Amino acid sequence: MFRIFAVAATAMIIAMAVGRIARAESPDLIVKESAVDFSTTVQRLQAEIEKRGAKIVATVDHASGAKANGLEMRPTTVIIFGNPMLGTPLMESLQTAGLDLPLRVLIWEDAGNNVRIGYWPPSQITDAHGIEGRQDVTDKMTAALNAITDTAGAP
Repeated sequence: MFRIFAVAATAMIIAMAVGRIARAESPDLIVKESAVDFSTTVQRLQAEIEKRGAKIVATVDHASGAKANGLEMRPTTVIIFGNPMLGTPLMESLQTAGLDLPLRVLIWEDAGNNVRIGYWPPSQITDAHGIEGRQDVTDKMTAALNAITDTAGAP
């Protein structure tokens, strides 16, 4: 009996670990390669966000935080930004959408020194929170994210 329990518990732990790995490598994650260096990509992304009327809420420099604690990390920055005209309707539908808003874009330099730009599609917010009837909002967010990230990584 104990052996069956141990095997079942091990299988459950492996399934949970694989689920986490699958999420990180999810085909839903949108990743683009930037044609310019890391700093330029970050600067362009910030400028494009502001140009489009959104507000940058925070910039998280993970590499700087690691360095301040004696650790090394390749350049990795998250830009958190939003536009209340788009985010508020989702939160009016269900306030828990606020867990996934404002939007976030990750810029990082990979092991091959390629600069990448990544983000989750806005439709994941409505899917995760069971919000219906807001396709117009997620379509606008998707178009904005595509344009902002395309411009940031352009040659």
